[in-house]
Amino acid sequence: MKLTVLMLVMLMSSALALQSPNATLSLRPSFAGAVLEGRISSLRADELLGVWSGSGRARLLKCTPRCMVVSSIPVSGTVLMNADSAYRVALGGSFKPGQKLILVLKFRDQKILNVNATVARQ
Repeated sequence: MKLTVLMLVMLMSSALALQSPNATLSLRPSFAGAVLEGRISSLRADELLGVWSGSGRARLLKCTPRCMVVSSIPVSGTVLMNADSAYRVALGGSFKPGQKLILVLKFRDQKILNVNATVARQ
């Protein structure tokens, strides 16, 4: 009986983990800060509402053709983020190549994702 309950709990937690967004990210130094690079994935349509680091909150930008601050970034499937993508995340501050940071990403429905990111060389 206990084994069956344990297996059921494990299956439910793994199903919930599959629904949660995931990300593989790094930072590329830029003027007065850094730009997020990498991919953010979600199995179902979601929205990125904010990104925080030790230096504060990042700005979510939509760059088509000029960059403007937005309140959220749509995430459906996999979204590639870099300095040339339509949606960007810019962090202010001073970053050194090789520096490791922990980024906190907040999604709709109060989902929180902690991601380790390394500052890349320019």
